[in-house]
Amino acid sequence: MAYVAVKGGTKAIEASLNLLNYERIKAGKIIEVETIMTTMRSLVDQVMSESSLYSPFLAALAIKQAEGSMEEAVFLLRAHRSTMPRLYHSEVIDTKDMFMERRISASFKDIPGGQVLGATTDYKHRLLDFDLVDESFIENEKWLNTFQEALPVIENEKQLIHYPKVVSYLRAEGLFPTYELNNKNPIDITKENIQFPIERSARLQILTRGQTGAVTSLGYASLRGYGAIHPTVGEVRYGKVPIHVHVPTETSTDIEDQYYIGEINLTEVESFVPITAKDKDGVDELQFEIGYGACFGKNETKAIAMSILDQCLEHPEVAFPTHDEEYVLLHIDTVESTGFISHLKLPHYVTFQSKLDAIRNVKKEKASDEAN
Repeated sequence: MAYVAVKGGTKAIEASLNLLNYERIKAGKIIEVETIMTTMRSLVDQVMSESSLYSPFLAALAIKQAEGSMEEAVFLLRAHRSTMPRLYHSEVIDTKDMFMERRISASFKDIPGGQVLGATTDYKHRLLDFDLVDESFIENEKWLNTFQEALPVIENEKQLIHYPKVVSYLRAEGLFPTYELNNKNPIDITKENIQFPIERSARLQILTRGQTGAVTSLGYASLRGYGAIHPTVGEVRYGKVPIHVHVPTETSTDIEDQYYIGEINLTEVESFVPITAKDKDGVDELQFEIGYGACFGKNETKAIAMSILDQCLEHPEVAFPTHDEEYVLLHIDTVESTGFISHLKLPHYVTFQSKLDAIRNVKKEKASDEAN
């Protein structure tokens, strides 16, 4: 079920919309869509992820129109997405081919290829930078020139840029199970109704579309004891992955005959979750399972929390709220949750007045009984 705005009182609504536009432009300042794209990258990435539409420009436009409201921006972009035709389905992405910009592991100090810190605020002091108040284009250009001149020169163009996954080495040691390739088409939750219990492909779609704050909060709740999952992050990856499509009229399935249509930025997380399971002799032994998280753009916190909830929902028999599919998946959606809460602002005259009448009648009956 979804809630959207309703209309009533045309003149009043038009006046409200005019006032809204007045509040937006009265200060005489304009922020360009391109500026939002380049300076508010995290916000743009969150909107794209929660909208299931990879378009930095449209996400930035939605943010501008929504005046920075995440919920409204996602609503706008999802509404736009629903009007777009789906001409092709992309081929499955192999994230081993990711052009790496950041790659770390909390499970191992040394990993093949090394830890790649990349650009992150993880190691920065959380202090307000008052220099940004008087930031100038001239000073920024000087800094950029100095930074670019100091960059190392890559002599060997064949230098490793595609790093293998950490879990592949553990699988080679027999410490992690290897699964058969799943060629089943995933469920598209934007085209099909959700019925519980649902398949993992649908769960992962809902989680990656989920509101960042909600997914993070429920993942945190699991860690605090309202769930049975406390993983170690095996690997966090961020970088660019290529997107290809296969044209139905082509008979060849060779990758060389596929059409490259662009690339997207992607955050991917694989968390290692220890579990106790019985071996073939019925003896309890320690094993590992993998929780998976992935989302558009750069949002490591959400991807990690998603990997926690993914593993929680793989064990629905555990009596914690974070292991309940309906509890988790029906309450993390941005449009659903904000729409349901916002609908309380809409007229509820009939239902409320009926409750008032019921209370009045009870009080009258009580007063009449006391008088007698």
